[in-house]
Amino acid sequence: MQLDQLDEAALIERARHDPEAFGELYERHVDRIYNYIYYRVGSQEDAEDLTAHTFFQALDNIGRYEDRGAPFSAWLYRIAHNTVANLHRHRSRHKAIPLDDAATTREKRPTPGVAVEQKESKAELLDAIQRLPEERQQLLILKFVDRLPNAQIGQIMGRSESSIKSLYHRTLIALRDDFEQRDLL
Repeated sequence: MQLDQLDEAALIERARHDPEAFGELYERHVDRIYNYIYYRVGSQEDAEDLTAHTFFQALDNIGRYEDRGAPFSAWLYRIAHNTVANLHRHRSRHKAIPLDDAATTREKRPTPGVAVEQKESKAELLDAIQRLPEERQQLLILKFVDRLPNAQIGQIMGRSESSIKSLYHRTLIALRDDFEQRDLL
């Protein structure tokens, strides 16, 4: 076990009885969990609410957390995944709410024509990603937003590293095929 993992294991143990220790776990993981949720729901307000809910769930259940060899973050991602899935189930039962466009980075401002093209390309990509099965969406978020290695993605998703590589390859092919069918390539 690496020093960080030993340190985190001790922190988890303390967090079972000490809210300040859980606060440290929160600080270590909140940004990644927020980003994961944000890219799943596309709304800052929903992402903030669901991130808070995720950590409340984690705090409520920290006493039942068991180290099974995966990082603590894998447990948090599972809670976040279930929280987002519950939101989508709830919304599908009540009414459809369109997802907002993902936030764009504010570097140099492109010319208006380039900005329109970029926005259209981004919308087409997000549309194609949203048509993918949920598992493939999760993979893309963990890979490109959180920039996690395949081994850690496998732990989070409950799959082997080689199956993550295979799923990633099939996902990219599916996106390419989608773009070709819509004459976007």
